[in-house]
Amino acid sequence: MPLSATADTSKTVKLERYNSYLRKIHSTKVLNASSKVLFRATLLVALLLVLLFAINYPPLSDSRAAAAHHLHRRSFLSTGLFSSSSSSSSASLGAAWEKRVRQSSTAKRPHGLSVLVTGAAGFVGSHCSIALKKRGDGVLGFDNFNDYYDPSLKRARQQLLEKQQVFIVEGDLNDGPLLRKLFDVVPFTHVLHLAAQAGVRYAMKNPQSYISSNIAGLVNLLEVAKAANPQPAIVWASSSSVYGLNTENPFSEEHRTDQPASLYAATKKAGEEIAHTYNHIYGLSLTGLRFFTVYGPWGRPDMAYFFFTKDILHGKSIDIYRTQDNQEVARDFTYIDDIVKGCVGALDTAEKSTGSGGKKRGPAMLRVYNLGNTSPVPVGRLVSILEGLLGTKAKKHLIKMPRNGDVPYTHANVSLAYRDFGYKPTTDLAAGLRKFVKWYVGYYGIQPRVKRENSHAEDSA
Repeated sequence: MPLSATADTSKTVKLERYNSYLRKIHSTKVLNASSKVLFRATLLVALLLVLLFAINYPPLSDSRAAAAHHLHRRSFLSTGLFSSSSSSSSASLGAAWEKRVRQSSTAKRPHGLSVLVTGAAGFVGSHCSIALKKRGDGVLGFDNFNDYYDPSLKRARQQLLEKQQVFIVEGDLNDGPLLRKLFDVVPFTHVLHLAAQAGVRYAMKNPQSYISSNIAGLVNLLEVAKAANPQPAIVWASSSSVYGLNTENPFSEEHRTDQPASLYAATKKAGEEIAHTYNHIYGLSLTGLRFFTVYGPWGRPDMAYFFFTKDILHGKSIDIYRTQDNQEVARDFTYIDDIVKGCVGALDTAEKSTGSGGKKRGPAMLRVYNLGNTSPVPVGRLVSILEGLLGTKAKKHLIKMPRNGDVPYTHANVSLAYRDFGYKPTTDLAAGLRKFVKWYVGYYGIQPRVKRENSHAEDSA
C-alpha cells in the first residue's frame, strides 16, 4: 500500500475518534442540562405543592383545636337541631337552642321551680316532668336515650313531654362541658336526678355501665352543681336495694345499709355516701329517695310485671321465684302516681343549698327517705291479678331464686316521708295493674282475650 494512502487512513480514523469524543461531550452536557432542568422543575412543583397545602390546611395544632371544637359542638348540639357547619348558621342555631332551653325551664306560676330532670325520658322521669310542668314549674329534661331497653319507648315518652312543652336535651351525664353550659344558660333552682343504670341482674353482664352512670355520672353532676351560682337543691333517686341483706321489717331509714346484695345496690349506696360528702364540703342540699319497685303505665320492660304481661299474652312460660327455704318472694309494689307525689313533695320541701362558688357558707340539708306502698305482695298474687285482667292463664314455672343480686322480700316504712312532706300511697296493686294493663294493650295494639270473647259473644247475639 502506498505511504500516502496509509496516511489518509490514519487521519480518517483520528477524525472519527475526535468526532465521537465531541459527540460524547455534547451528550454529557445535554444530559447534565436536562438533569438540572428536571431537578429545578421537581423543586418548583414541590414548592407549589407545599404552598397549596399551607393555604388549604391550617397548622396541626390549629386543626386539632378545630377538631376538638367541632367534637364539642357536636356533643353540645346533639339534640338533632344542628347540621350546618358555617359559623353564622351555627351561631343562629345555637341561639335557637338556648331559647328552647330557657323557654322549657321557665316557670309559668309565681315562685315556681326551675327544675333540671335527668333521665327525663325514663319511666319515673317522664311522669315527674309532666306533673311539674302541669302545675306551672319550669322543666328541662336531660337523657342519653341508651339502649338498655327499647329506645323507641323512651322516644314515645319524649313525644308526650313535647306536647307539654318539655324540651329534652340529649346528652350524657359525663359530658361536663354540656352540663356546665346548661347551668350557664339557666339558673336552676332544683335538680331532680333520676338518670341511672337500672336493673339488678344486668350488673352481672355489664358492670362498667353502673360505675359510669351511677357513680361517675353522679359525681360529674355534683361537680357542676357545686360550682353553679346559685347552687341548686338536689333530689335524687337512690333505691330500696341499698337495704340488701337486711332482715329487719319493715325497712326503715335507720336500718343498716352496708350489706348490698348486688353491684347496682352497691352503686346506689355509694351514691348516698358521695351525697354526704358534697353536702359536708360544698353545702349542697341533697335529698335521696329510696324507691320500692315502681310500676305503672309507660313502665320499664325489664320489670317483672311488664314482661310477665308480655309473656302471658304470647303464651310463654314465666319464671316465678321462691326463696331458698321455699317461701314466696314478695315486693312492696308502688304505683307511679304515688312515687311522683313523693318526688314533688321532696322538691317542695328541699331547702336551698348554702354554698357559693364551690365553697360552703353554712350547714345544708341532707335527707334520705323511703318511698314505697307499705304493703308487700307475693309475686304469685301479682301473676293472679294479671291473669284476671288479661283473661289468660299463665304458664307458671316455679324455681328457686338464683343468687344474682335479687332479695326475697321488701317492705317500706314511710313514716318519715309522711311526717316531712305528707307522703301517703293510695293505690293498691290491683288498681294499679288495671291501669297498667289498659295502657299496655293500647300502646302495643293488643286486644285481651276477655274483650275478644265479649266481642265474639256480641257478634253472635
